[in-house]
Amino acid sequence: MLAGEGAIAIWNGISDEGRADFYAWHLSEHMPDRVGIPGFLRGRRYRAADDKTHPEFFTLYETQTFEVTQGVDYLNRLNSPTAWTRRATSHFKTTSRSLARVIASFGVGSGGVLLTLRFDVPDEECERNKLAAIVMKVATLPEVTGAHILKGDDEASGTKTAESKDRKDIEKPARWVILIEACSIEALAGARALLNDHPALRAASAGHYILEYTRLKTAWAAG
Repeated sequence: MLAGEGAIAIWNGISDEGRADFYAWHLSEHMPDRVGIPGFLRGRRYRAADDKTHPEFFTLYETQTFEVTQGVDYLNRLNSPTAWTRRATSHFKTTSRSLARVIASFGVGSGGVLLTLRFDVPDEECERNKLAAIVMKVATLPEVTGAHILKGDDEASGTKTAESKDRKDIEKPARWVILIEACSIEALAGARALLNDHPALRAASAGHYILEYTRLKTAWAAG
């Protein structure tokens, strides 16, 4: 299960010339800083598992509540980006960032591989129930460790800050997200087959990712 009631889901590519700096910044400054914010519980970064998955990276932050993603501590970081942040993000490509509520979360823990689905359906109770029923079944499949539904907030996701206002790489945020965690890529294939029972999920933008790094709660913060 996810660690909290809120999440920030970020997909991004990186230019070849910015790759080494991205890794150094993300590991040494960015993720420690974000997870150090009050209410942020865990950060995880994944890399594409195959050539069909784009963008290359997926980062997930789990927060105690959705309101944490709009709190003053987080907004202060976004409106006071470090010089390293400005330099690293100048090499980002095809970035999509969703501030989201956790609608449902099932499973026994985190897994080493991840399936992400980005899609859109009406925000109606019947649709939520359909998605929850499918995801609950997926969570019982062999080697699947977690299955989660996130609902992006359009207004919160679209808020411009000092960090984002001049960037050209930022694309439309995902409105709905399903995350499936598992022990193997093969297990994700079985999950995908079950998810395909829903037309919107069959047509969803999908990616397969491998876990690269996890950052747990820390009091350290940049600046």
